Amino acid sequence: MKLREVLDIIDGKVISETVDLDMEVQMGCGADLMSDVLAFTHEGTLLMSGLTNPQVVRTAEMAGIKAIVFVRGKIPPPETVALAKEKGIPLLASKYTMFETCGRLYQAGLPSCGLFELTLKKWHEAFGSE
Repeated sequence: MKLREVLDIIDGKVISETVDLDMEVQMGCGADLMSDVLAFTHEGTLLMSGLTNPQVVRTAEMAGIKAIVFVRGKIPPPETVALAKEKGIPLLASKYTMFETCGRLYQAGLPSCGLFELTLKKWHEAFGSE
């Protein structure tokens, strides 16, 4: 899915000075725990987060995140925007909650980052195959 489509689906806004709206993202992930981002995302992911500090950008860089959408109408501080520019990670914003932002993108066809298969395996190990 192209970032242009993402913006339309979430009624989003561009935060970064320059963004290639034709950039493709392969999957999405919503998280505020950066340890979850590192553990469960894949390269090419679009990250939805309510955290706006520079650590989000550092984590995104390490995880190969393509772009970040700040949810709940949050706008990152200048130091986060500057770091994202330096690292080449586009920043977008959504007025919707994380739940709704992720839901809109999933309904439009953006797949999850694969966490479901991992958690399903752990679920079956803990509770059986039901």
